[in-house]
Amino acid sequence: PSPRCSASQNKLVERCERIQLQSAAIARHVDEVLPAKDQSVLTAASAARELVVQRLLLVGKACENEEQRLLERVHAEEERAHQSILTQQVHWTEALHKLGALRTYLVDMITNLDDQGLLRAEQEIFERTEVAEGILEPQESLKLNFNQSCVQSPLLHRLWACAVLCCLTESQEIHIDEKTLSPHLNLSEDKRTLTFSPKKAKVDSDCPERFDHWPNALATAPFHTGVCAWKVSVEQSCAYKLGVCYSSVPRKGSANEGRLGFNAASWVFSRYDKEFRFLHAGQPQPVELIKAPTEIGVLLDFAGGELLFYDPDSCAILFSHREAFLEPVYPVFAVAHQSISL
Repeated sequence: PSPRCSASQNKLVERCERIQLQSAAIARHVDEVLPAKDQSVLTAASAARELVVQRLLLVGKACENEEQRLLERVHAEEERAHQSILTQQVHWTEALHKLGALRTYLVDMITNLDDQGLLRAEQEIFERTEVAEGILEPQESLKLNFNQSCVQSPLLHRLWACAVLCCLTESQEIHIDEKTLSPHLNLSEDKRTLTFSPKKAKVDSDCPERFDHWPNALATAPFHTGVCAWKVSVEQSCAYKLGVCYSSVPRKGSANEGRLGFNAASWVFSRYDKEFRFLHAGQPQPVELIKAPTEIGVLLDFAGGELLFYDPDSCAILFSHREAFLEPVYPVFAVAHQSISL
């Protein structure tokens, strides 16, 4: 063959060899690698299922043990209070009997004795009536009340908070009421992001619902029953407040009373730079945190009277406050740096 033909044949031979090697690699991948991968996936999936089952069994066991422990504490506290009440019933029933007998005695003495007889019986009457002086009037006693602290449990508290935030979707139902918006705040179109502006916007400051000075805003609807939860992204801001308030929260003027947490109608978790606090009625309580949370879950147990702030990333309870809320409460927000989002 000619040199040109030989070169062409050599190229075809090389191509055949490459195809053969390529085919062998593919065949090995199909016959060996993929079945091995499939078996590896089956093994890994089985191990993952086992891990899930084992861990949830352990969580379930811990929950069962905690349930038993707490129920026993509730029963013991119930028995203690019940016995205290029974003891008081016996004591005061006996006191009533003594006072009744004494009154009958005194009425009989007054009715049946003349003046001379009363004088002669004066010492006896004095000794008998002295008994009544030793019987004091009943006083309120904490021993007669059920002590709710018997069910305090860090484990139950944390698991409950985590479960609420995982299972409830009320955040989807919360929107910020534009009518309440401070002139220092801008609201996104979806009404879920608040952005601070140093320059006041031109708004109707006379609107009674609007905060006219402090950078505050309320949600559109209040909560008045059940357990409610919402999450707020705070990663962009180093100056914000989150919590709840009554509709009566002050909205006008630059006085301290209009600041969230500085009046009796608002309860908020606050960040200012590196300082974290819980604020209510002008009484700050410092919150020590190792690092600033990027997201905060707010939980409100209206019937249970608890407001709780939670870090979903670390599963840590940032702060918990007990309060018997007397009227519906609104989710409330304040931003003095960058933005926060529901």
